[in-house]
Amino acid sequence: MLTGGRVEGVVDGGSGDVVPAVGGGPRADVVLRAARAVVDGATRAVSVAVREGRIVAVEAFEHPWAAAREVVLAEDEVLLPGLVDTHVHVNEPGRTEWEGFASATRAAAAGGITTILDMPLNSVPATLDPAALAVKRAAAAGQCTVDVGFWGGAVPGNADQLAPLHAAGVFGVKCFLLDSGVAEFPPLDAAGLAVALAELARFDGLLLAHAEDAEEIDAHAHPGGRSFADFVASRPPSAEARAVRALAEAAARAGARAHVVHLSSAAGLAEVAAAKAAGTRLSAETCPHYLTLDAGAVPDGDTSFKCCPPIRDRAEQDALWAGLLDGTIDCVVSDHSPCTVELKRLEEGDFGIAWGGIASVQLGLPAVWTAARSRGVGLETVVGWMASATADLAGLRDRGRIAVGNVADFAVFAPEEEWVVDARSLHHRNAVTPYEGRRFTGAVRSTWLRGNRIDLEGEPRGELLHAPARERP
Repeated sequence: MLTGGRVEGVVDGGSGDVVPAVGGGPRADVVLRAARAVVDGATRAVSVAVREGRIVAVEAFEHPWAAAREVVLAEDEVLLPGLVDTHVHVNEPGRTEWEGFASATRAAAAGGITTILDMPLNSVPATLDPAALAVKRAAAAGQCTVDVGFWGGAVPGNADQLAPLHAAGVFGVKCFLLDSGVAEFPPLDAAGLAVALAELARFDGLLLAHAEDAEEIDAHAHPGGRSFADFVASRPPSAEARAVRALAEAAARAGARAHVVHLSSAAGLAEVAAAKAAGTRLSAETCPHYLTLDAGAVPDGDTSFKCCPPIRDRAEQDALWAGLLDGTIDCVVSDHSPCTVELKRLEEGDFGIAWGGIASVQLGLPAVWTAARSRGVGLETVVGWMASATADLAGLRDRGRIAVGNVADFAVFAPEEEWVVDARSLHHRNAVTPYEGRRFTGAVRSTWLRGNRIDLEGEPRGELLHAPARERP
């Protein structure tokens, strides 16, 4: 939540305005001074000098600078690198009433995120070839408050488009191993998965996979209705485990890189751990809703909690936290997957017909931090999962860290500030979230893109990104 608290201090400590600064050292456009900043995995006092949108130096808090202006953070604030969210469904064009680039990127900025990667499905056309990517980029142009990159898609019959998609700038491709829920993005069967991985292995492309096994899901067919327990039972951990195992085995045979999206269970986690131990090039992510929401507390009929895989119980949640802490799970992303209020079918409360997806791109950092601090996990660790690890997944080596040479993207965070979620105040297009009324600790005070504080009501200044060239290991 972007609040109106003290964000910018001043070198004269008085007026509330940013004033010109003087000093020695390299010339800078702006210097940010923070008594607390997350740098190199630790929290310390620093001053960060920015020139032409890049960090040119990180020095002690008191270091003298020759700078056009200075910004001094308030005592209760921590300077973080801008977060990188590699799993966001923007849905534009085609389903812009669900979400769009303008609203999604404003919400991201309000949540301390400075870079998002857009998923290839739920938009029409899906991002399955360079022509569709061009349509997506044209729709995004001029609308984005933060920087935006794009994933492509892998579906039956488009293996010959995977290399052209990468040449056109996607960061990797996503597939489903069961019905995606939208007709324009069909799933890969075992043979199709093998073909896609073999093609990606030629140029070391990355395959992201929604890993639930179709046969297991079919065997646990959901009867519909208002019972959340019935819905959870219809997407058992065994379906995730079976699909992760199949993905890992196929990736190992092809010598390809693969990534499990939105991991939700201890059984799936065990398969990821086994694959990594065997040397398979497999990584995994999980999401705030799996780390913070407990299936046992979900009211029957409250379809704002529906997502696939489902939110599970506290024991599964504990396993995911352990997997993050031991490095089996690499990162935390939002899987922001919104829809209209009507598609959530809140009045009927029927989990069989409601759209599945959690809208949370603005809320990820405070949600995860609230849970992390209750478990004794430090802010530095959370930032690693949500900034540097996600940047590394995408190959964005100049983001996700406060380091010399990196893009000067920052989030100013007040880790002790408490607030209550009001869905109507969020920048998401539709005011539906399972976090409604939830009390969080930790508020985003401001977000900075390339050394400039983002004005959520101002002209969008986000850029559209192309994936950097990658060298084979």
